[in-house]
Amino acid sequence: MNKNVNDILQRAIVIISMQLIFSSANADLPEITGSPEIDTPQLLDWPLDIPRTLPDLSEPTSNRIFDLHARISNCESTNIILSTSGNYHMALRDLWYDYYLPRTQHLVRNWYYTTSPPVSTEQIQNKSLMFGNVRLECTPGLAVGPIDLMEALIEQGVIDGDPVPVIRNFGNVILVKKGNPKRIRNIWDLRKPNIRVVTSNPDTEPGSFGNYSNSVFDIADQDPHPPRGWSAERLFNTLFNGENPGHRRHHKYHKSKFSNKWLAGKRIHHREVPWSVAYGDADAGLIFYHLALYMVRTFPDLFDIVPLGGTVDNPQPVAGNRVATLFVAKVLGDFNQDQIQAREELIDAYLSVDFDMILKNHGLRRPEGFRE
Repeated sequence: MNKNVNDILQRAIVIISMQLIFSSANADLPEITGSPEIDTPQLLDWPLDIPRTLPDLSEPTSNRIFDLHARISNCESTNIILSTSGNYHMALRDLWYDYYLPRTQHLVRNWYYTTSPPVSTEQIQNKSLMFGNVRLECTPGLAVGPIDLMEALIEQGVIDGDPVPVIRNFGNVILVKKGNPKRIRNIWDLRKPNIRVVTSNPDTEPGSFGNYSNSVFDIADQDPHPPRGWSAERLFNTLFNGENPGHRRHHKYHKSKFSNKWLAGKRIHHREVPWSVAYGDADAGLIFYHLALYMVRTFPDLFDIVPLGGTVDNPQPVAGNRVATLFVAKVLGDFNQDQIQAREELIDAYLSVDFDMILKNHGLRRPEGFRE
């Protein structure tokens, strides 16, 4: 018999034998008609900034990366690294992908930025940024953040020139569940015993927490018609110091049984606050207007906004509602010519008229006198 034909017959016999073995082994196996319940917390399905590709090892139960292991220390091949406050991430996404990259495709090939609480001081000092098992050992060329971050960078002696104000927000609002089931109408309603309030973490995000907590006090303090028997101090202590809103004797603060009235996230409040309102224990979240707007647009069936001045479509921060400004600053470093050019192009993008429109679309604006 022809050798090739014999080989084919032998392979066919092996395959048939294996099919018979598996068929016999599984002959009594019942058909699976059920489906498992996925054992994971209910989460907000945040949209990605880029199209999903396979394989995708994103882990949906956390904002961490444990199964991607990497170390990047060849910084000369990375054209631009941006260290920025993350609360305007939706506007930065549009600026980066729709404006900056298309105009610098000849220059910018490798890059990264993170959208987190301000970490520029540590990132610049340690030349390191870590996500799970990924460590990025490079110095950012540009930093964006609030005034206290800029002051820290100036004191650290790592700023090249003066910081430039580029973004201004519309103050703060109250994020509530869809339909506002607790009927929260203003800052005073947060005092009610059955309402739990979530904020950013005062230890890991002191900048945003200071903005929110001070706004609570200042709005209440400048209200000409507070509820009877209430003051800004009493409201503040009710929310943040555990005072029982039902009792007050001789100006002594009595601890409430509802000791967890105040909730906080751990690290990145623009992800944690909406989760807490949607699926956690919070009834209301103190948060920037533009973040709340993004959350309502992204999850229209989950959230509503209670304005603190003006309306949802036309925010006019009430007296005491703190408005914040973000600045951009060059970082001193031993950068090559491509990195310097990429940085200048990014600064130009931040200053462009196109970014004016991007900011407006996302509930943000330029600082007063920006184009004068």
